[in-house]
Amino acid sequence: MTEIMQVQNLVKRYGALAATNDLNMTLRAGELHGVIGPNGAGKTTFIHQLAGEVMPDQGRIFLDGIDITGSSVDERALNGIGRSYQITSVFKDFSVLENVMLAVQARQGSSFRFWSTASRDKRLSEPAHEALCQVQLSHAAQRRAGALGYGEMRQLEIAMTLAMQPRVLLLDEPMAGMSQQESARLVDLLHRLKGQYSIVLVEHDMDAVFALADRITVLLYGTAIACDTPQAIQTNQEVKSAYLGDDDDEF
Repeated sequence: MTEIMQVQNLVKRYGALAATNDLNMTLRAGELHGVIGPNGAGKTTFIHQLAGEVMPDQGRIFLDGIDITGSSVDERALNGIGRSYQITSVFKDFSVLENVMLAVQARQGSSFRFWSTASRDKRLSEPAHEALCQVQLSHAAQRRAGALGYGEMRQLEIAMTLAMQPRVLLLDEPMAGMSQQESARLVDLLHRLKGQYSIVLVEHDMDAVFALADRITVLLYGTAIACDTPQAIQTNQEVKSAYLGDDDDEF
């Protein structure tokens, strides 16, 4: 399969702490690639570097063979890297549709000064409606975003990311704080998005990761100690030891 993103020998240090330590990973086109690891393994720092929010001390990140290591967050977004965060970041006083329209407008590079006119612009509203349909939130288009449930806010945030027309989705703990029912809905959504986008999923919910991922990279002290299919990761003794401290336990 074609590799859309390559990470080579990535290093990020904070004093004596190596948050990422000679880290290598590839993301294939249409793949959902899970990233897991114990607390403090470097997962969030890693996804920050992929998004451009943190610059590595060493190493390279390539998108479609082009070196984007020094590119800003905005440049990466325009080149097709979309990002969601652990904490929802929506405009709660705007409607659901208006939130997504703002993302469309940002993608198009339009000015925000004429929002009253923009709100009636089909060039903004139609792509926004399409993104809401993708996340099954079109029924809530006219609701105030702040009135949504927590799980629905996560769906809205993903819709806003999709409205930026990404090729790569970076999802950082999207199920954090969700109920079991909300998590199940999000797992179903990600199943439907698989293949349409190349996805890097950082997540503590192991059931979700193993249900969704095509491959899983396991981080420990900033280093990738394993990268394989979910089935192979489940039986990997080094991974079991990293999580449980006992090679004889089951993952």
